[in-house]
Amino acid sequence: MKILIMAAVFSALAFTPASAKSKATACSGENMAKTNAGLQTMPYGPGRMAMEKEMGKVNTEMSKGNMRAACASYTKVQKMSSAKR
Repeated sequence: MKILIMAAVFSALAFTPASAKSKATACSGENMAKTNAGLQTMPYGPGRMAMEKEMGKVNTEMSKGNMRAACASYTKVQKMSSAKR
């Protein structure tokens, strides 16, 4: 029974339209550079400091070779930036 339920969940996720999934951009060096450039134009404040701290975590995890954690931190930065708009 568990297998049947899991199969139904996975098939529902597989057939979800791309627009209904996350609207976050890909975790690539180019997108991170764009985010970092946009971060530099933000006015100083608590939001910018939180985003800079999270981008620091992204850079640290990337230097360790842990892309999964780097992308998780990058997703947090994206959420913070979209909340500020």
